[in-house]
Amino acid sequence: MKILAIETSCDDSCIAIAKCSAGKFELISSLISSQIEIHRKWGGVYPALARREHQKNLTPLLSQVLKKDNLLVVSKSKIKNPELKNLKNILDRELILSKKLIEFLDEYEAPRIDLIAVTIGPGLDPCLWTGVNFARALSYCWDIPIVGINHIEAHVFANDKLSIIHDKKNLPSLALIVSGGHTQLILIKKPGDYKILGETRDDAAGEAFDKIARILGLDYPGGPAIAAEAAKKSSVSSQGSKQTDKIVIKVPRPMLNTKDYDFSFSGLKTAVLYDYKKRTKKEQKSEAYIQAMASEAQQAIIDVLIKKTIKAAKDYRVKSILLGGGVTANKELRKQFQQKIKKENSRFKLYVSPPKYCTDNAAMIATTACFKQTAKNQSLDRWESIKAIPNLRIND
Repeated sequence: MKILAIETSCDDSCIAIAKCSAGKFELISSLISSQIEIHRKWGGVYPALARREHQKNLTPLLSQVLKKDNLLVVSKSKIKNPELKNLKNILDRELILSKKLIEFLDEYEAPRIDLIAVTIGPGLDPCLWTGVNFARALSYCWDIPIVGINHIEAHVFANDKLSIIHDKKNLPSLALIVSGGHTQLILIKKPGDYKILGETRDDAAGEAFDKIARILGLDYPGGPAIAAEAAKKSSVSSQGSKQTDKIVIKVPRPMLNTKDYDFSFSGLKTAVLYDYKKRTKKEQKSEAYIQAMASEAQQAIIDVLIKKTIKAAKDYRVKSILLGGGVTANKELRKQFQQKIKKENSRFKLYVSPPKYCTDNAAMIATTACFKQTAKNQSLDRWESIKAIPNLRIND
């Protein structure tokens, strides 16, 4: 089975092609069009702009990914009027996308694709709908079955190659999914059987990083910018810099010691803001202060994520921990997770997505679709039945 996967839950336009056969997964091609430069001046994702960029990017990405797999064949016939009318109806609210895609579909034949997989949620409503309508149009015009994929479940499978959570030695497992929009602890009893143990009550960890970076005048996205400044602080401290060491900052670790598995990061952002405001203008702009605050804020988030995850892992006696989502690309988080598990002589196996698959991508959508079709966990759908569900839960 050859799968065309589409991901547009936030600000990355992603398309991939993969082969799925007898439980084996082979990624053929995966392309991402990033919108970081567009949203940088806003310090966060602006949904209307993200949607517009998806409409611009999806058809060129589709052309590139099909060309890489030698699936572009010039058509000998044009789209007939009834089909053209239906395509325009499907893409009625996607004006920029509609023109490019219809021209593409008119120029090329249906490729040798067996299944279209598209993210249906959770995510930003206008972004999700652009990807869904794009997939619906392809499914209709090419007469290819379509399947909707849960974005959070896909982050779980980004760890996988259809092996980790299929091995009984690793089950039950605990997934920590941490990104700009989500912070969740998910118990995996078996593939497809999930229970949300805890989640953020306000800001997600990635969102907190973005907001704290904005306060400090750092670049967007906030996570990598704060990590870079924290690394500088660590490097300077190791060299015994008196200027850095004399700046002592302590911010709270929200909900660190609560008995539940929930998170809260809005208070951390507020604490950073209050500390920043009480500083002089000179202090606020000093490298020493920015590095010290970045280091402390990052450590606060890491402390909470690790303690909550280890607590849940012990309480539910899991055999493995999976880390997924953009924030888990953070090197310090990965290192400290490994150190904590080793220090406590814990029996948990730790699995972390490769950095390039931590952030949003279509490869993880293809992997999830492959699992579902191999395990027959999800039936194929007609294009008419696929809809975006912005608040979709992994256990829905």
